[in-house]
Amino acid sequence: MAKVKTSYFCQNCGAQYAKWQGQCTSCREWNTIVEEVIQKEEKSSWKQGTTPSNNKRVSKPLRINEITRSEENRLSSGDHEFDRVLGGGIVPGSVVLLGGEPGIGKSTLLLQIALQLSYKTLYVSGEESQSQIKMRAERIYPNSENCYILTETKTQNIFKQIESTAPDILVIDSIQTLHSDYIESSAGSISQIRECTAELIKFAKETDTPVILIGHITKEGNIAGPKILEHMVDTVLQFEGDRNYVYRILRALKNRFGSTAELGIYEMLGNGLREVANPSEILISQSEESLSGTAIAATLEGIRPLMIEIQALVSTAVYGTPQRSTTGYNAKRLNMLLAVLEKRAGFRLGAKDVFLNITGGISVDDPAIDLAVVAAILSSNEDIAITKDVCFAAEIGLAGEVRPVQRVDQRILEAEKLGFSTIFVSKQNKITVKSSGIRVVLVSRVEDVITDLFG
Repeated sequence: MAKVKTSYFCQNCGAQYAKWQGQCTSCREWNTIVEEVIQKEEKSSWKQGTTPSNNKRVSKPLRINEITRSEENRLSSGDHEFDRVLGGGIVPGSVVLLGGEPGIGKSTLLLQIALQLSYKTLYVSGEESQSQIKMRAERIYPNSENCYILTETKTQNIFKQIESTAPDILVIDSIQTLHSDYIESSAGSISQIRECTAELIKFAKETDTPVILIGHITKEGNIAGPKILEHMVDTVLQFEGDRNYVYRILRALKNRFGSTAELGIYEMLGNGLREVANPSEILISQSEESLSGTAIAATLEGIRPLMIEIQALVSTAVYGTPQRSTTGYNAKRLNMLLAVLEKRAGFRLGAKDVFLNITGGISVDDPAIDLAVVAAILSSNEDIAITKDVCFAAEIGLAGEVRPVQRVDQRILEAEKLGFSTIFVSKQNKITVKSSGIRVVLVSRVEDVITDLFG
């Protein structure tokens, strides 16, 4: 019998050590290092050749110009937002990891997709019973004939059911609940997560079966388990949202088969998650009354244009040191824009509190919203409302110049489609689109914008 080998792992970051120590030198956390058994039998739960769809790997090196590239046939999930974030659909043989806060809707999203798929789908849950999943399924999509539910946590038993079921897509909820008999440590430990993921990746690559994993996150917001987990999979998705809002945002943190700049937006309803085809409907208030301190910005998330509402409040500082508070926006960039307004435009904002909020509970780092931020701040400072049919798309430089932004034509067309009559852009932008429904105001300095808006 082989000698049992053990090692010490940090449960916070996954760093490995030869002996126990009180503090992890990698993440600086205390009392997170535990001993785990790493010696395992020389066999795997998944054995190559157990399914008819097995594809033999190339066993010898080939010159890159000799390799034949097959046409990429992605599987449609039936969810346009999910497919967009993945880059056009699910790639056969890919492994996707979906993470997010507890209760944010990860299981609901994947169960909803599994129920609507036209492919045979095996949904494996280690957290809920079959009757509990059935209760949720009746609320989301009651009539599904292609979704099979399995409640199991041992990988050996899961692969036996995979052999008999032969699913087209496999969903695991969640990877932290699985365990293998070949590793003598508890489910959720570093060794178990790494071993179970490796077995599922081997299965996916050898059978061309897509595998979607749900992953828990730590209190810092990172995927629980070793960092290597994110390196092993093909795609890492983040499902996020504010509990005070019914809207959820799906982002790609890593994607080997598409862009990581795409964004999917959902609305959480009683019967599941609704795709939001027009995000501007949730990001702009529908109030007819014009209020000071509000401005509309034309931004981009991936290839999708969004119109977002920016709110600012400027008031006299009462407690000595002025406050600078932001929600959904970079606080350091706000300080930079305030310095530009004070130095270049002559506004004395150094002794005033400034609060900035992007409505809808989303975070935006597009520099093209700079001009809208400045307009909202000045509107609140002067207590003069900006009309609701005016929007902005430009970056502000340190010299007070209005700088051009990319894909300005797409932003103008989106603003026109939503009924805006005027958009402020940089004079340096090369505008090729011919539009008669919206007035494009070209500006080169912050002072030009101030004159046009406030006289």
